[in-house]
Amino acid sequence: MSNLESAWKTLFAEWSPEIPRRGVIINSLNEQIPFNGFMTSEHFVLFSRSSPDAMGARMVLMPYDSLVTLKITDVVKSKTFQSAGFQGELGRQ
Repeated sequence: MSNLESAWKTLFAEWSPEIPRRGVIINSLNEQIPFNGFMTSEHFVLFSRSSPDAMGARMVLMPYDSLVTLKITDVVKSKTFQSAGFQGELGRQ
């Protein structure tokens, strides 16, 4: 497992309870996938969608190496990210 894959795995496995488990994930095919929950395994993350995609799918199973970007759609305080190892300050909240 690459360092990047390991970082994604750690991020989802140790998700802060202060951050709602929803957002938008962008994969290596540049698909934007909104999700409202997820589960992790050794090699994959399973995303749950509140509404089906064009093919009718409500769940998306992705290997960690296909994850590119995570968009967090909720307002989250800087200190929540600082406790996860991020440094600095975000704008006023």
